[in-house]
Amino acid sequence: MVGDQLKRIGVLALQGDFEAHEKALAKAGAEPVTVRTPRELRSVDGLVLPGGESTTMLNLLHRLEMFEPLREFGKSKPIFGTCAGVILLAKQVTHPEQESLNLMDLTVERNGYGRQIDSSVGDIRFGPDKLEAVFIRAPVILRTGPDVKVLAEYRGHPVLVEQGLHLGATFHPELSSDVRVHRLFLDKL
Repeated sequence: MVGDQLKRIGVLALQGDFEAHEKALAKAGAEPVTVRTPRELRSVDGLVLPGGESTTMLNLLHRLEMFEPLREFGKSKPIFGTCAGVILLAKQVTHPEQESLNLMDLTVERNGYGRQIDSSVGDIRFGPDKLEAVFIRAPVILRTGPDVKVLAEYRGHPVLVEQGLHLGATFHPELSSDVRVHRLFLDKL
């Protein structure tokens, strides 16, 4: 934050639980802004790509002419992707292959932990403390590039990563009362 001015953080509100992210961002000290158009995207300092269904999100991004503006936004401003959001940020997506924004040097497997019935809650090590992580049809990060920093792991796989301006989580930090991951994202501004 610069002075007393709150940073305006957009939350892509096409599909998924974007309202939970808005609440977490407000609790973390930001001004959440709903983003559905390229014009709204241009008005924010950073953006959250929430969980949801990545194929549906891709279709909506193209239909609303948001895909290229979003890719351009990510070249100079921070993006935080959770679950389907990290799939969209990845360089390569498998199971099945699909288009992505190619903003983080990751290979991500969709639904890598299994189906909805295989969703779980677990503790991950986040700095010196534990953090509750909610995994819902979560992707698995299979590969990280040399410029990607792994911040947390679960079952031997990276689940919280950062590269330059961007942050990615395969879990849903917005579904926990702990806003440390959202604060970490705000520190990128």
